[in-house]
Amino acid sequence: MAEKYEYGVDFDAVAAVDVHTHVEVDGHGRRAYDDVLVDAVGKYFKRGPGALSSVDALADEYRRHNTAAVVFTIDARTGMRHEPNSIEDLIAGAVRNNDVLIPFGSVDPWHERRAVHRVHELVRDYGVKGFKFHPSFQAFEPNDRRFYPIYEAIAEAGVPALFHTGQTGLGAGLPGGHRIKLRYSDPVLLDDVAADFPDLTIVLAHPAVPWVDAQIAIAAHKANVYIDLSGWSPKYFPPQLVSAISRQLRTKVLFGTDYPYIQLDRWRSDFEALGVDPEVVPLVYKENALRVLGVRS
Repeated sequence: MAEKYEYGVDFDAVAAVDVHTHVEVDGHGRRAYDDVLVDAVGKYFKRGPGALSSVDALADEYRRHNTAAVVFTIDARTGMRHEPNSIEDLIAGAVRNNDVLIPFGSVDPWHERRAVHRVHELVRDYGVKGFKFHPSFQAFEPNDRRFYPIYEAIAEAGVPALFHTGQTGLGAGLPGGHRIKLRYSDPVLLDDVAADFPDLTIVLAHPAVPWVDAQIAIAAHKANVYIDLSGWSPKYFPPQLVSAISRQLRTKVLFGTDYPYIQLDRWRSDFEALGVDPEVVPLVYKENALRVLGVRS
């Protein structure tokens, strides 16, 4: 059996916890996306050809910045008809680099009962610390009750579920958006899930353009809902979100970059220019994430 992940991060010593980073290729060369999406994502985020994020390279980058990182891939084999890079390989990399990396699992929601079994397996045997979903990429409505047993299993495991919300760079600029439908990532659909699973910690990933007002309302209303600030340079954050960070969402927002699509240095420099209440900054960078991860109460 593979070695089970255990925290090795010195959470008192690290400067921050980035709750949203992508591992795009595994040790066997298997990629997270098909060839068309790999090229399109590279162009959208102005990255060089073949510049894919591997688990060990990501760990080295975050170690240089004294920052811990939540790492994941997305199992969308039904929605995108493409087998993802290996989650087991990702977890093994997190075990090798457990001083900076924190692995999340992913399941294909359309596998239903197999997905429930997989949740239990990834927590019990591999030690994952949460789960990542991308409703648009995985082509599912997250409030459809057929998927509720998956959330029950995650809630039972006591780990958070992170959901992509808002528009996505995946498929951007391609005909038909490469079959990726934005409506699945409306955060209002997750308001149902949050209400029906009050013991499940839910993170709404990214400023959820064009539904930012709804996202703020949901996070302010539901004690079990948080927002990660990844996927956008902070200088492009909607003004109502910037205001909410220092006010009603001061304990509900989390540092996240969407690395490798947004780089650490750029995110931090742009965030510093927002004028966020200095007392809130350490909450955003680390303390809120430690509560979401169950490291601290």
